[in-house]
Amino acid sequence: MKVLEFARSSMFFRIDLDTIVPRTLSHEPPYRMNNARIQIDGICRVTERATGRVRTFILGSDCKTERVGADADLFLEPNADFIPIFSDDEFMHIKTFARAGTVAQAYPPGSGEQRDRLTTKIADTFDRVHLELVERDAELLPGAREIVDAVLANETLVGIHRLSTDRYTAEIEYPITTINANERDMVYQTDTGPILIPDLDVEPGDLLTGLELAFTASNAPDWAQFVVRTRTPIADGVEVYHYSRSIRMDRIENEFYRIAADAPETRRVVDLPADA
Repeated sequence: MKVLEFARSSMFFRIDLDTIVPRTLSHEPPYRMNNARIQIDGICRVTERATGRVRTFILGSDCKTERVGADADLFLEPNADFIPIFSDDEFMHIKTFARAGTVAQAYPPGSGEQRDRLTTKIADTFDRVHLELVERDAELLPGAREIVDAVLANETLVGIHRLSTDRYTAEIEYPITTINANERDMVYQTDTGPILIPDLDVEPGDLLTGLELAFTASNAPDWAQFVVRTRTPIADGVEVYHYSRSIRMDRIENEFYRIAADAPETRRVVDLPADA
């Protein structure tokens, strides 16, 4: 089976104010054009059973809101974590400020407020978006011994969660960045994230906005626990976004794959928006 080599796979997006004014800006950029390269941190594929249509969601690495190329004050104030997510034709960013509910003024002036979640069509915001993917042949690790051995050998590992409902199936692919291993008792446990968790109770058009960020832990093939990012009260009238909602999933399949150092690779460039 082929899996993504996440450390070598990236999303690129280009803004050019001379071509189109992005809907994502909360400041006047020092330069009117910029290309951003962000490592891919996860993929969520949701298939609608009735139609067979697959909707793919790509998670980018966390970064900070910034002024690219400025002479000073490179980070915006108030500052926020910035996580980009692309679907086949839409974009969503998730911003995390020091306090939940913080808003920024959109740019250009008069464009309104920008909240912690923004969703827009790719074609309405970016001059170009594309993915550069490195896919590798990978070996499924069948049991705890093989997983523990691969961890202690410092092999590159990729995890896949498989979920299903009457309406959808979902595949969550992610790099295993942190994992525990016990060779005496043959116990392993992942502790990694964030990954994308889909809401499989929503309509197809709401799958993007229904995505949540979570960390995942699993030590068996048939259940996993997630701690989900959510608004969390810390004092009277004060909330922050924190990974605080713990959920257990029993209707799940957990798979772990090893990428050998000499495994064949395939490189692909995918332009977005993609054809339906």
